[in-house]
Amino acid sequence: MDELFKKLNITPKNLKLYEVAFSHSSYANEHRAKKDYERLEFLGDAVVDLVMADYLYRNHNENEGTMTKVRSSYVCENALYEYSLGLGLNNYIKVGHGEELHGGKLKKAIVADIFESLMGAIYLDLGYATVRRVILDIIVPYVTNPNVTFFSDYKSALQEAVQTSKKSLYYELISESGPPHDKTFKMQVRVDGIIYGEGVGSSKKEAEQLAAKNALEKLAI
Repeated sequence: MDELFKKLNITPKNLKLYEVAFSHSSYANEHRAKKDYERLEFLGDAVVDLVMADYLYRNHNENEGTMTKVRSSYVCENALYEYSLGLGLNNYIKVGHGEELHGGKLKKAIVADIFESLMGAIYLDLGYATVRRVILDIIVPYVTNPNVTFFSDYKSALQEAVQTSKKSLYYELISESGPPHDKTFKMQVRVDGIIYGEGVGSSKKEAEQLAAKNALEKLAI
């Protein structure tokens, strides 16, 4: 990972943290490892959210609602996936044999998760100032590029549309399939009790977003 560390301009102290940061649960299970990246991902998610909230507060004068939407667009799964691919993080992901056969190293959910777990590792290893600099170096160029958008918060857009027309909506899990490390979820979104959209994803959150997108394409407000 020396090339990656040079790209990020960091000098790690605890290399084991970074090994864990790239270890998917399928790899940990096959190799009887005690840790996978999920705890680091949990921490990294909060760190990335904080850094971007701080950046927007200091550099933009929009209201809370607008800043929340902007932040969401740059920390959503689509955005994290692009950051990871841009850094080549998928080259370092360690997955189990079965997961690798199913393209695990290029799965959007896994590749996106790795970005957050890496940021969690940098935070624990080198502190907030360093991880803040790394995150801003990576994300700000996307924020300042008018040709780049990562809009994926279709749920918020649908909620606003429904509130405007005084309709009600809710999401329902229709099916769940696959092994624990490779689940597939199917969600429906209903507007006034009528099915307006369906979505299938590797997480309930992703499936809900895709269902909302599907609904927005059908719903005439």
